[in-house]
Amino acid sequence: MVFDGIDDAVAELVRAVKLVAFDFDGVFTDNSVYVFEDGSEAVRCSRSDGIGLRKLDRLGVETIIISTEVNRVVAERAEKLKIRCVHGVEDKRAKLQSIADEHGFDLVDVAFVGNDVNDLGCLEVVGLPIAVQDAYPEVLRLAKYTTKTLGGYGAVREVCDLFEKVRG
Repeated sequence: MVFDGIDDAVAELVRAVKLVAFDFDGVFTDNSVYVFEDGSEAVRCSRSDGIGLRKLDRLGVETIIISTEVNRVVAERAEKLKIRCVHGVEDKRAKLQSIADEHGFDLVDVAFVGNDVNDLGCLEVVGLPIAVQDAYPEVLRLAKYTTKTLGGYGAVREVCDLFEKVRG
């Protein structure tokens, strides 16, 4: 992905980030769920996200998924991607603060990637709020960076590529 004309203010925020936290549904996925007769579920994700996450690893940027949803799909995908995951989180903002405290980071040094109203609390307090292109309007209004890619179609990879472009 080419990032022509990256805003200087956004680039400066990217340089300061020590932790990128991601929502799952609507960010790693296209926000759809397939429900089978036995009640099991499946979601659609982009395989390119894994390569992107390795870029953040190489840059020394910590990553985590914070999800409201309690679903094995979230945990299984996170395990495959080798990214820490907490799910079943009712208060994402409090959880994000706790995780930042664990690492000794201020929230100004954190980026959060979200798409829906349950992400607003996190997006309001981090240094770099990021929204996927098809996020809800309330989320888009808070974003300092909005992906050109839809959630589930490589938006995570785009964020990772942005970090590599700015910091690599």
